[in-house]
Amino acid sequence: MGSLNPPTELQGKPLLRWLLSRRNQFPQEISQIDERIIQEFAQNVAVLVLDMVGFSRLTIKYGIIHYLAMIEQMDDAARPAIIGNNGRVIKQEADNIFAIFNNPSDAIEAALDIFRAFEAVNTVVPPERDIYGCIGIGYGSTLVIGDDDMFGSEMNLASKLGEDLAESMEILLTQSAFEALTSKRYVCTSVKYQLHDMELQCYRLDRSFHREE
Repeated sequence: MGSLNPPTELQGKPLLRWLLSRRNQFPQEISQIDERIIQEFAQNVAVLVLDMVGFSRLTIKYGIIHYLAMIEQMDDAARPAIIGNNGRVIKQEADNIFAIFNNPSDAIEAALDIFRAFEAVNTVVPPERDIYGCIGIGYGSTLVIGDDDMFGSEMNLASKLGEDLAESMEILLTQSAFEALTSKRYVCTSVKYQLHDMELQCYRLDRSFHREE
């Protein structure tokens, strides 16, 4: 039988890898190991996934260094909007940002502030440096691995919405994120996408009234 007493110095991703390795070695202990992973890492959070628009087109036209500089400007604009709405950036991969919030309302407000920041940037830079993005928002139990990574169904869905399905400067919410909204100040439209043999129900943010003080 295995032991669920990892070395005390293990935290974050090294701890998760240690537990997953034990899970593979001792299938008879899967339920106990899964419970330990949930205790260590599971959080009920809203997940925001931001994807920049135009990677392939702009890279071909202006080169990779030009686009890398745009990613840096995107991060400079988006990160304060996330932090200012009680969010935390978990990771940045290429032209994507992944962040978490306590609730979907904060994630929506961050998304709106991100787009406002992009619009402000676009008023002072030349057209070839204009920044546009797409955002997907999910909500539910997610394995948050310190400040390094996160895993979960709602993160996967938010990634699908933000990276593949949302149009430029569009915000899409998963059904769980939409149902968790407590404020009535958001107007959303139900939309459906057919993904191979699965139908994906989500919601497009159409309007947001002013935040209540």
